[in-house]
Amino acid sequence: MPKGKHFELDMTNGAILPQLIRFSLPLIATSVLQLLYNAADVAVVGRFAGSEALAAVGSTGSLINLLTNLFIGLSLGGNVVIAHAHGAGDHKAVSRAVHTTITLSVVSGVLVMILGLIASRPMLHLMGSPDDVIDLAALYMRIFFLGMPFNMLYNFGAGILRAMGDTRRPLFYLSISGLVNVLLNLVLVIGCHMGVAGVAIATVASQVLSSVFVMLYLLRTEECIRVDLKKLTLDKKYVKEILRIGLPAGIQSTVFNISNVTIQSTVNAQGSIVMAG
Repeated sequence: MPKGKHFELDMTNGAILPQLIRFSLPLIATSVLQLLYNAADVAVVGRFAGSEALAAVGSTGSLINLLTNLFIGLSLGGNVVIAHAHGAGDHKAVSRAVHTTITLSVVSGVLVMILGLIASRPMLHLMGSPDDVIDLAALYMRIFFLGMPFNMLYNFGAGILRAMGDTRRPLFYLSISGLVNVLLNLVLVIGCHMGVAGVAIATVASQVLSSVFVMLYLLRTEECIRVDLKKLTLDKKYVKEILRIGLPAGIQSTVFNISNVTIQSTVNAQGSIVMAG
């Protein structure tokens, strides 16, 4: 794992444009990698698991990308609050905001997981998923939602690192997890013949791994963002600030994806053959 302060950028010193580019490029790459998880699943099932499996996984892509962008936007709330406290030199405020951010990510993740397990099939029905695909699509979605607490934990934890000017560690962690996702896809689909369930399990496993990487760093770092499990709490002041900033950012991030969900619904109406094509 990468170590050392050279992964963190001090945006207050030096030329602005080079610093901004160095900060932004890993951030963009990280967002793209997260959106490629479902694409990797589609590629593997399309090659090795048949057209129905391909249609099932492909039909979930727009919903999953919508949720991914929503969570990336939500994590911006914690990012901004922590960065503001860090810039003010208030290490106690940084620590309180960090512990609130981590707790909020887990609580939110569990709530979304429960909601997703209940609502997966109804959501797919609303999108017009055909009868010969909906069972597999619902299976994929439910397994995906089981990993939601880890997905949220990674995104909010990565937001904490970005608040300190570190966009490269989250990219490094996600790159390793992405490789694990692809390898597990191949093993579970080709070797274990698990089809849709296999790629979904691989995705969840890779999300668990990325969240473990982030948490290990936050638990071990000597900086003010260090996490002490005994201090995890929901400070009302910081919860309010995180949601005030994060919710609008998350909603804004999903606007384009809402149109993709509408398009996918139109495709679903044409049947599984068109969906797989």
